[in-house]
Amino acid sequence: MASASRTLPQVMKLTDAAAARVRDIIAKADKPVVGLRIGVKNGGCAGMEYTMEWAEDQKPFDEVVEDKGVKVLIDAKAMMFLLGTEMDFQSTTLKSGFVFNNPNQVSACGCGESVQLKPAEG
Repeated sequence: MASASRTLPQVMKLTDAAAARVRDIIAKADKPVVGLRIGVKNGGCAGMEYTMEWAEDQKPFDEVVEDKGVKVLIDAKAMMFLLGTEMDFQSTTLKSGFVFNNPNQVSACGCGESVQLKPAEG
């Protein structure tokens, strides 16, 4: 009996603004990159921080998300913390940057530099 295949949910989605900003930065990169690698690490006053770096290659356990013409590589250790996240790019008078709208976020520090995350359920 053949097993039924399951469709896995997309780990992350990008807003139009985030995808446009990533495309713009990649176009101006001084060396070839395959995409943007996103992860999380322990740090900050709330416990965890998002990490972002240009990926020159794809690692064996990276989860590849292609959304709106942009390739995002999710670090395998971060997948359960980022499941369902929407990445946005916001620009205000005082600052501009990427913002993560993450349903797994429990709390954040006052400065907004670190967050407390729980693994996604299921």
